[in-house]
Amino acid sequence: MRFPLAVRVGRVAVSFGIAACAGSNQPASQPGPVMQAGAGGTTPTVDARSHLKGGLMDAGEATFGMKLDAKAVSPKGFLGQTNSDLTFVGKYAIQGNYNGPVIWDMSDPSHPTVAAAYECPASQNDVSVYKNLMFMSAEAYNGRIDCKPSGQFNPADSVSKERMRGVRVFDISDIKNPKLITNVPTCRGSDTHTLVEDPKDKDNVYIYVSGSAPLRSPSELPGCVADTSHTAAGTSLMRIEIIKVPLAHPEQAAVINRANIFSDLKAAPTHGLSDADKAAQKHAVDSVRAHNNGFIAINPQTKTEFVVNPFFVRAQLDSIVKARGGTVAPQNQPSTATSADTAAIRAALQGIVDRQFVPNPNASKPGISAESPFRQCHDITVYPALGLAGGACEGHGFLLDVSNPAAPVRLDAVADSNFSYWHSATFNNDGTKILFSDEWGGGGAPKCRAGDPKEFGADAIFTIGADRKLHFQSYYKLPSVQTDKENCVAHNGSLIPIPGRDVMIQAWYQGGISVFDFTDPKHPFEMAYFDRGPIDSTRFSMGGSWSAYWYNGQIISSEIARGLDVADLVPTQYLSENEIQAAKTVHWDQLNVQGQPKIVWPPSFYLAKAYVDQLERNKCLSSSRIAAVRQGIAQAEGLSGTARRDELNKIASSLDGDRGSSCDQPRIGWLQKSLRDLTGQVVP
Repeated sequence: MRFPLAVRVGRVAVSFGIAACAGSNQPASQPGPVMQAGAGGTTPTVDARSHLKGGLMDAGEATFGMKLDAKAVSPKGFLGQTNSDLTFVGKYAIQGNYNGPVIWDMSDPSHPTVAAAYECPASQNDVSVYKNLMFMSAEAYNGRIDCKPSGQFNPADSVSKERMRGVRVFDISDIKNPKLITNVPTCRGSDTHTLVEDPKDKDNVYIYVSGSAPLRSPSELPGCVADTSHTAAGTSLMRIEIIKVPLAHPEQAAVINRANIFSDLKAAPTHGLSDADKAAQKHAVDSVRAHNNGFIAINPQTKTEFVVNPFFVRAQLDSIVKARGGTVAPQNQPSTATSADTAAIRAALQGIVDRQFVPNPNASKPGISAESPFRQCHDITVYPALGLAGGACEGHGFLLDVSNPAAPVRLDAVADSNFSYWHSATFNNDGTKILFSDEWGGGGAPKCRAGDPKEFGADAIFTIGADRKLHFQSYYKLPSVQTDKENCVAHNGSLIPIPGRDVMIQAWYQGGISVFDFTDPKHPFEMAYFDRGPIDSTRFSMGGSWSAYWYNGQIISSEIARGLDVADLVPTQYLSENEIQAAKTVHWDQLNVQGQPKIVWPPSFYLAKAYVDQLERNKCLSSSRIAAVRQGIAQAEGLSGTARRDELNKIASSLDGDRGSSCDQPRIGWLQKSLRDLTGQVVP
């Protein structure tokens, strides 16, 4: 999520005038997911999720393909503060929160309990873990080096020895009592970060720091250089700050490199307002005109009316007050402007707006001009087993070589006029595809309305070629229309370890969580969902799922305004019980989703039966052969020792005759391997 740290008064703020920031056992009445057909998917439609009752703790709910097992409420002091990202270690889920991390004991997933709630205000307080160490991002100006509440907002241009912007390092050997070891300050703070494990280096871990906040003063942190020339080697802009953490001495963690992966990029293309945006803009104008409670101007380029951002108006009023020798009130207090001042600004406002839209001869030209020097990555997902990373870097999506984690190298970069803000990335398990999400509107706006295109605020799916280049395939967007009272756009998610398929669970803020299949990258489709009604059906309010991840058999969702949700998949026509159980055989001791692990399925009868179910669903093995293979597997399950081994080998060998005629020869091979792997296992 992007919450602006300072309001920018300029063309964007003025022109928009918006503050951004199954199977047969399923009940016949159960709503199904909206299918997305064709390379671009379908236009989102009204379904069971579209008009749910609003409410903070009593909102209406809609589900398909999953059941909600737990709705844990944030503890006192943290409820009402923004819940952010998740990480996992052992039986614990660690949830970021703008007031500090909350550690949940997930021993009983249906009843999560709070193991610790550590007060340490900042944002976003995104978290990651490595064994007994926890890392946490801090970007806002109110974070302190001692984690204490600051008591006041420190402005961006101030210098403070007490302020902390960067990555904190904690010892969680006693997870119920985290201990702050050190703070690693960075030039732009840390909105998010990625923990990087190097398979060749067991003595250190690395942290890639992401964030696009204004640069710190060199008086506060020496070495922070705001040189906007694209050739300046010493600039702190357009860089990934890389922290090295010696595992034997984590207190010595320090920035070791500022990698330049932005060189030679051209400005990215953009898009304009959606039909829903235009309708909302007109509604806002009509409301202000009817109630005389704002300022209206005309965009001289589009000739359309809009409500001028109140922060811009306040700045103009303050300048008038100051010019006549009056006292300007702090921003968090009412303006000291008089009625005469207000009348003066109302008369002069259109001229001020017109000057904001005077064509700039140096304006950026997409594909021609150099990329803005203020660009940065929002999220980087590393796949250490493959030495690759996906960088979601505001205006571009990157494919990176991170085989040397201290010196990442850009392999490819893509841009898309349908994308406003490249936010996060996810690889499929074999590293042949990558999905990027677009956080259009910054996560603080309703972007799943009926008039919002399916390509805006969506996921873009690419294949990764043998040339190590990205090749676009299609978009996936939540296929359910949401209200204008709900912030909704693509956000954080992870793979679900369904064998033989590329399946992902993803958070969509107040759009809920959506499970979808992108095995065929040109035809992604939704498989399951859970959604609530708006926080407040009468006015816009922030909430919803920040992150939804699969961890050791459960879907765990960080709910911004409420707490923690835990869900389980259930069989549908799109997913069998065997596939679900095979997924649950995958176990991690820890999981940082942005440090994507290679999924390996242990031998199990569920794995073999999952492949049989898939061959049946895809009609790539005849019904008679499906029945025969299932009967053989069931018989083998009831045997032991040599008899079991012989039966499994017999079934596997019998499938040799099916490979030539099957429409899915690779899956026949996976099934054969899963059967043969069982011959050397003691399987209950």
